[in-house]
Amino acid sequence: MTADEYLYAILRREAVDTSATSPVRDVQTVLRPALNEWAGRQLRSVQPSGSFAKGTANHSGTDIDLFVSLKSDTTNTLKEIYTTLFNKLKEKGYAPKQQNVSLNIRVGGYDVDLVPAKHQGGSSQDHSLYRRRKDTWTQTNVQQHIATVTRAGRTLESRVLKLWRNQKQLDFPSFYLELTVIAALSGARGTLSQNVWTALEYLRDRFPNARVVDPANTNNIISDDLSAADKTKIATAAGQALKATQWEQIVV
Repeated sequence: MTADEYLYAILRREAVDTSATSPVRDVQTVLRPALNEWAGRQLRSVQPSGSFAKGTANHSGTDIDLFVSLKSDTTNTLKEIYTTLFNKLKEKGYAPKQQNVSLNIRVGGYDVDLVPAKHQGGSSQDHSLYRRRKDTWTQTNVQQHIATVTRAGRTLESRVLKLWRNQKQLDFPSFYLELTVIAALSGARGTLSQNVWTALEYLRDRFPNARVVDPANTNNIISDDLSAADKTKIATAAGQALKATQWEQIVV
């Protein structure tokens, strides 16, 4: 089996059904009563987002990300929006876990990330959301994130590196990882295994000092989401991967 055959076999194993009839989409229906109870008339929409919408999801990762949009005239602060959703999910027995901008829960056997945000009004898809790690807020546009990743055509490489990240237990937010892969492979025309190798070299050599900006908001520096120590840990893990003599030593 060649390196490419090995990686494609892993990706087939990790394939996620994102079709309109995917069973995981039923999570929205299950959660809707709780979300309606929490937000009332201020609930604007609930839509799949994140890796599920970008095509970079793996079966062993989060099953679906849901972007919960509140109307622009919502009076609660962004921190209150985040905290009250956490409390509502806990009240409903979901045992939510606080992440940076999302809340992770299990619903009917599925791993779900909920991202609460407030629409900024008008016809754009700009939203404000709470960033728990730094106790601040940011403006972003999830639809633009989805378009940026899907247009780049690096979803397969991102999926392999997400599996590597998870198996090495690295703290590396998904969108940060996806943008890093896109930067690492700018102009690359190799095979899947060659491109993943190139991305690992980038992580080892250039990632710790690379500045990554949110394509939807140049004031949002995504690379600030990790500490220097976190970045060094990722670079070190990439360096170890590049010493491997078999792909089975990098990702399984």
